[in-house]
Amino acid sequence: MRESIIESVKSLPPLSKTINEINRIYNDQEAGVIEMAKVIEEDPMVVANLLKAANSPLYGFAKEIKNVTQAVSLFGLSTTRSIAIGNAIRKLLNVDMEPYGITSSKYAEISSLQATLAQKWFLKLSKEKAEKIHLMAFLQETGKIIIASEIIKEDETIQFQSEIEMTNSIAQVEKSYVDTTTSVVSALIFKHWKFDNEFVNIIKYADYPTQAPEEFAEYSQALHIIKTIIPVNKPLTEQSIILGLQKADKFGFNHELLEDSVDEILEVL
Repeated sequence: MRESIIESVKSLPPLSKTINEINRIYNDQEAGVIEMAKVIEEDPMVVANLLKAANSPLYGFAKEIKNVTQAVSLFGLSTTRSIAIGNAIRKLLNVDMEPYGITSSKYAEISSLQATLAQKWFLKLSKEKAEKIHLMAFLQETGKIIIASEIIKEDETIQFQSEIEMTNSIAQVEKSYVDTTTSVVSALIFKHWKFDNEFVNIIKYADYPTQAPEEFAEYSQALHIIKTIIPVNKPLTEQSIILGLQKADKFGFNHELLEDSVDEILEVL
């Protein structure tokens, strides 16, 4: 990994007070919807992003969601936390995804799609597992923001973008340019922000799922499959879906449950 990437991560500002409070409430077994809503209501940007997500067709709520308490109640604490943290991080890191050939809004959409697929898929396995993987899926592409910044700084945007556009292995292209990949940079970012070790390690191996230690393997493999099906350059194309399903078979996941979850997303897009 380039030293400049390590230094960029070290220089990142801390997460906001609102996000720290959201994490505190999420981890407090005695806290609930009301406490979470009160914290969110103090941050207009988090409110706006949460309500925008709540009214997205991805989540399929039957009526318009107009207030924070209603949104938190429908999402639950885990999904609310994921949406709040994901949007806060994108704002904090000042996203410019030109090297990947996408806009910042498209990047946000892809992160949401990955998180939605993770949740729909893992809810068919276990509610506890679904809550665990949702935030990881929402944030696993964060490292791309730092890599994109590095590519722009080195004036390699055009070359990098042309290779990303054609590839079926974004990680391989990243490795050839900056000697690392998104999952490793993402893990470094979340270690810097003092996320727990399990979270950091699961994300770290998402680009290297066969190398994941046994205790992290299921989730790292799932994240890898999700980003294969919904990569930033070819999200939910027929080819990406086929590749992802093939990898699911390889890692011993139930092929049909994943395919059903992909179909559920395609139906609302």
